[in-house]
Amino acid sequence: MTTSSELYGGKSPYKFLLLTVFLIIADQAIKLWMYYDVLPNHYGEIDIIPGFFKLHYVENKGMAFGWTLAGEYGKLMLTAFRLVAMVGICWYLVHLAKRNAHSGLLWSIAAVLGGAIGNVIDSTFYGVFLGNSPIDSPTPWFHGQVIDMFYAYGLDGDYPDWIPFLGGQYNTTPIFNFADACIFCGVLSILVFQKSFFIHEEMPQKPVAESTEEASTESTNQPVEEHAAEPVNEEGTITSSEIVNEPLADIPTEQPSATNTDEQVNDKVNN
Repeated sequence: MTTSSELYGGKSPYKFLLLTVFLIIADQAIKLWMYYDVLPNHYGEIDIIPGFFKLHYVENKGMAFGWTLAGEYGKLMLTAFRLVAMVGICWYLVHLAKRNAHSGLLWSIAAVLGGAIGNVIDSTFYGVFLGNSPIDSPTPWFHGQVIDMFYAYGLDGDYPDWIPFLGGQYNTTPIFNFADACIFCGVLSILVFQKSFFIHEEMPQKPVAESTEEASTESTNQPVEEHAAEPVNEEGTITSSEIVNEPLADIPTEQPSATNTDEQVNDKVNN
């Protein structure tokens, strides 16, 4: 089935939105598994790579990687920003798909959108359904805390002074979730491959229907080639085409006359 976007040279946004839905489901499944199983049955921790990486349950009332907005309405402002960003990113994805943007750019934006919606669900509903909103929050709605779990604790420690921003002090690796990873990977891929992504987007694209119409018009207006007659050569010899086209000349047929036959018979009788 051909959609209207494909008919006019664009891409269908549905397959990219399908990736977004898949990432949201995966993100929520991991978070709810951490809340209902890992937290009560494993004390909130499962060591995946001993000495380096583990699943560690923690609730985050701020942004990605544990960053927060201060103030009484900081969380509410953050949730409102996430909602606006979610709608804007979704519209931009559909808009770029209709403009036949690079598929890599569309997949990257779909990943960012999936991560944004995943964290919006936490902020909007977890305070009500999981009861994890802060005690001092004015309402559980839009004040839910995001569940984080990925912790590369092997990277914690003192870094050398020559490392920018981290050197010369003790650093704790931020704990993040699957939605944060989707946002990070999507943004990183756009930054790394931006040259090929946006050069493709700037190239003019002709609608498919218009291209088909132009091709049919050119084939209709193309003149039919006529075969010219072969000319007579310099010696005056008639060419093969003229021989074929020239009507056959009447060939006279000689028949013996009856008078000549009678005279010959009389001569033989007299002799």
